[in-house]
Amino acid sequence: MKEFDQFKDKDQKQDKKKNQFTIIKDDSTDGHGGYGVGSISLENMTPVIVDPNEEKAFVDMGALHARSAVEKRIRFLTDRSEVPNGKLYWIVWVTVDYRDSKPCYYGVAGSEIVVDREIRRGYKLLPEHVNHMDKSLKGKFVVDHMDEKSKKILGEYLQEFKAELWENTDQSLKDSLQ
Repeated sequence: MKEFDQFKDKDQKQDKKKNQFTIIKDDSTDGHGGYGVGSISLENMTPVIVDPNEEKAFVDMGALHARSAVEKRIRFLTDRSEVPNGKLYWIVWVTVDYRDSKPCYYGVAGSEIVVDREIRRGYKLLPEHVNHMDKSLKGKFVVDHMDEKSKKILGEYLQEFKAELWENTDQSLKDSLQ
């Protein structure tokens, strides 16, 4: 029987929302031909923010709509030179899916953002973020352009988050992040 959120313990609800990858679900467009056919499903995608300044990584679902904790109250520009004192962050689009009938990190692509909180300005290229989201959904790994420190933080986070997913992940991603 399905358990409804309003009947759950408040502490349990808080923990669940804090740090979680989206659940692998069935495709709603499985051939019925009705509403939603041809649409892209982001159900299996989770944005992970990598902060090399604080040496941490965390899930922030707000990033799917450019409303992550890092992006809030920041006006983004497309010229990096206008944010000379900004801090580097990465929004890593992680897709969880099945490969060879085993759940794994199916696609991983990192997109750079630079934020200067003092002047409330930041740098990011929206087309790059959209392209990286698309590549992640298609099972590609785009992490080679990330700095070594950020890749190491991301690799450790993905390993610790769920060892089973990491074990079933393609070796090329493991090599890139270690």
